Amino acid sequence: MQYKRLLLVEQFFRVAQSLLDTRPIFHQWDATIRGHVFCSFLALVLLDELKRRLAQRGVEAEWADIRRNLLALEEVEVRDGEHWYLLRTALQGTAGKVCQAVAVALPSPVRPLENVVRTDTCALTTI
Repeated sequence: MQYKRLLLVEQFFRVAQSLLDTRPIFHQWDATIRGHVFCSFLALVLLDELKRRLAQRGVEAEWADIRRNLLALEEVEVRDGEHWYLLRTALQGTAGKVCQAVAVALPSPVRPLENVVRTDTCALTTI
Protein backbone atom coordinates (compact mmCIF):
# COMPACT_ATOMS: atom_id res chain seq x y z
CA MET A 1 0.00 0.00 0.00
CA GLN A 2 2.84 2.42 0.88
CA TYR A 3 4.48 1.67 -2.46
CA LYS A 4 1.28 2.62 -4.30
CA ARG A 5 1.09 5.84 -2.30
CA LEU A 6 4.70 6.63 -3.20
CA LEU A 7 3.88 6.17 -6.90
CA LEU A 8 0.86 8.47 -6.49
CA VAL A 9 3.00 11.17 -4.86
CA GLU A 10 5.65 10.86 -7.57
CA GLN A 11 2.97 11.13 -10.27
CA PHE A 12 1.56 14.22 -8.55
CA PHE A 13 5.00 15.88 -8.59
CA ARG A 14 5.58 14.99 -12.26
CA VAL A 15 2.26 16.60 -13.19
CA ALA A 16 2.91 19.64 -11.00
CA GLN A 17 6.44 20.12 -12.35
CA SER A 18 5.37 19.83 -15.98
CA LEU A 19 2.36 22.10 -15.48
CA LEU A 20 4.26 24.74 -13.52
CA ASP A 21 7.43 24.29 -15.60
CA THR A 22 9.72 23.63 -12.66
CA ARG A 23 12.79 21.47 -12.41
CA PRO A 24 13.31 18.58 -9.98
CA ILE A 25 14.62 19.53 -6.55
CA PHE A 26 16.33 17.04 -4.26
CA HIS A 27 15.91 17.66 -0.53
CA GLN A 28 17.91 16.32 2.40
CA TRP A 29 15.68 17.31 5.34
CA ASP A 30 12.08 16.52 6.17
CA ALA A 31 11.21 20.19 6.70
CA THR A 32 12.28 21.14 3.19
CA ILE A 33 10.36 18.20 1.74
CA ARG A 34 7.21 19.30 3.59
CA GLY A 35 7.78 22.87 2.39
CA HIS A 36 8.20 21.74 -1.21
CA VAL A 37 5.03 19.63 -1.04
CA PHE A 38 3.12 22.54 0.51
CA CYS A 39 4.33 25.05 -2.11
CA SER A 40 3.56 22.67 -4.98
CA PHE A 41 0.09 21.98 -3.62
CA LEU A 42 -0.53 25.69 -3.06
CA ALA A 43 0.53 26.47 -6.63
CA LEU A 44 -1.93 23.91 -7.98
CA VAL A 45 -4.73 25.27 -5.77
CA LEU A 46 -4.03 28.81 -7.01
CA LEU A 47 -3.92 27.62 -10.61
CA ASP A 48 -7.27 25.86 -10.13
CA GLU A 49 -8.76 29.03 -8.62
CA LEU A 50 -7.47 31.10 -11.55
CA LYS A 51 -9.02 28.67 -14.04
CA ARG A 52 -12.30 28.78 -12.10
CA ARG A 53 -12.40 32.58 -12.16
CA LEU A 54 -11.55 32.68 -15.85
CA ALA A 55 -14.29 30.14 -16.60
CA GLN A 56 -16.81 32.31 -14.70
CA ARG A 57 -15.97 35.12 -17.11
CA GLY A 58 -16.13 32.84 -20.14
CA VAL A 59 -12.39 33.03 -20.83
CA GLU A 60 -10.82 29.88 -22.21
CA ALA A 61 -7.03 29.91 -22.29
CA GLU A 62 -4.23 27.41 -22.02
CA TRP A 63 -1.91 27.71 -19.00
CA ALA A 64 1.14 28.04 -21.27
CA ASP A 65 -0.45 31.04 -23.02
CA ILE A 66 -1.46 32.67 -19.74
CA ARG A 67 2.02 32.21 -18.32
CA ARG A 68 3.74 33.56 -21.45
CA ASN A 69 1.44 36.61 -21.57
CA LEU A 70 1.99 37.43 -17.89
CA LEU A 71 5.76 36.97 -18.18
CA ALA A 72 5.77 39.52 -21.01
CA LEU A 73 4.25 42.14 -18.68
CA GLU A 74 7.08 44.37 -17.41
CA GLU A 75 7.68 47.84 -16.07
CA VAL A 76 10.86 49.79 -16.76
CA GLU A 77 12.29 53.10 -15.59
CA VAL A 78 13.28 55.62 -18.27
CA ARG A 79 14.59 59.15 -18.21
CA ASP A 80 13.67 62.07 -20.43
CA GLY A 81 16.03 64.89 -19.53
CA GLU A 82 15.59 65.43 -15.80
CA HIS A 83 12.25 63.59 -15.63
CA TRP A 84 11.90 59.89 -14.81
CA TYR A 85 8.98 57.72 -15.89
CA LEU A 86 7.75 54.18 -15.40
CA LEU A 87 6.68 52.52 -18.66
CA ARG A 88 4.53 49.38 -18.61
CA THR A 89 4.64 47.05 -21.58
CA ALA A 90 1.46 46.54 -23.58
CA LEU A 91 -0.84 43.73 -22.52
CA GLN A 92 -0.51 40.65 -24.66
CA GLY A 93 -3.08 37.94 -25.27
CA THR A 94 -5.11 37.10 -22.20
CA ALA A 95 -3.05 39.09 -19.66
CA GLY A 96 -5.71 41.78 -19.31
CA LYS A 97 -8.53 39.27 -18.85
CA VAL A 98 -6.48 37.33 -16.30
CA CYS A 99 -5.83 40.49 -14.28
CA GLN A 100 -9.53 41.41 -14.40
CA ALA A 101 -10.54 37.91 -13.29
CA VAL A 102 -8.36 38.13 -10.17
CA ALA A 103 -9.21 41.82 -9.54
CA VAL A 104 -5.70 43.15 -10.09
CA ALA A 105 -5.65 46.76 -11.25
CA LEU A 106 -2.81 47.44 -13.66
CA PRO A 107 -1.00 50.78 -13.57
CA SER A 108 -1.29 53.11 -16.52
CA PRO A 109 1.20 52.50 -19.35
CA VAL A 110 3.14 55.70 -18.55
CA ARG A 111 3.57 57.14 -15.06
CA PRO A 112 5.90 59.86 -13.80
CA LEU A 113 8.37 58.50 -11.28
CA GLU A 114 8.89 60.77 -8.32
CA ASN A 115 11.46 60.56 -5.53
CA VAL A 116 14.08 58.65 -7.52
CA VAL A 117 17.57 58.55 -6.07
CA ARG A 118 20.53 57.44 -8.16
CA THR A 119 22.54 54.81 -6.31
CA ASP A 120 25.18 54.37 -9.04
CA THR A 121 25.54 54.98 -12.78
CA CYS A 122 23.24 52.10 -13.78
CA ALA A 123 20.81 51.37 -10.96
CA LEU A 124 17.96 53.43 -9.54
CA THR A 125 16.24 53.16 -6.20
CA THR A 126 12.71 54.43 -5.57
CA ILE A 127 12.15 56.01 -2.17
